[in-house]
Amino acid sequence: MQKVIVNDLNLSFRTKEAFKTLRTGIEFSGNDIRSISVTSCIPNEGKSEVAFELARAMAQNGSSVLFIDADIRKSVLREHFKSGKVRYGLSNYLVSRCGMDDATCETNEDGFYVMFSGPVSPNPSELLGSEQFAGLLQDAKEMYDYVVVDTPPIGSVVDGLIVGRQCDGTVLTVASREVSYRFAQDVVKQLQKAECHILGCVLNKVEMSAGSAYGKYYGKYYGKYYGKYYGNYGQEE
Repeated sequence: MQKVIVNDLNLSFRTKEAFKTLRTGIEFSGNDIRSISVTSCIPNEGKSEVAFELARAMAQNGSSVLFIDADIRKSVLREHFKSGKVRYGLSNYLVSRCGMDDATCETNEDGFYVMFSGPVSPNPSELLGSEQFAGLLQDAKEMYDYVVVDTPPIGSVVDGLIVGRQCDGTVLTVASREVSYRFAQDVVKQLQKAECHILGCVLNKVEMSAGSAYGKYYGKYYGKYYGKYYGNYGQEE
């Protein structure tokens, strides 16, 4: 098994609490929710960091967690690691160039394991929709308490839908003021049409200054933090 060192991003206390809230919301979604895909509407909404820190928060709570970077087209997760030579990843495994253990990285944090995306593939959609990937998810659920999968944005490619329908649940990341309500609803409809089980939404990059709408309501309790989690996305309160 490969080894890497997790980069400490020095997240604020409030940001860490936000991820704990997200973790708790998913844990309360049911014991059958073991594999979770995380996606977004468009690029640069922060879904990769949300997925990574969610998996990390789960491991810090005593669970064994495998984080899979399924954004084979354009992974951004190298910045999370300080050192460690990674030879194999997800795409290597899916084309039978290595075993699952070979493609998995052990980190310096107890219970936290990572599978990088691997080399860029000319046919990522086909690889993610293969029996090999379905088997990987099933084997991972038998080996770990949770499997968190980072997927490409739904508004760009279909990869997130392909992965989402194979997972027990999906979390949608939406950046505040960067995606229109209508476009977000269109993405939700795509997820529903693909029969993905939507667990909730993370409203990311929220402005929590005292003068903002969210800041006035939440500021005296939480201050500025990374994002908020809304379960049962799309349902009326």
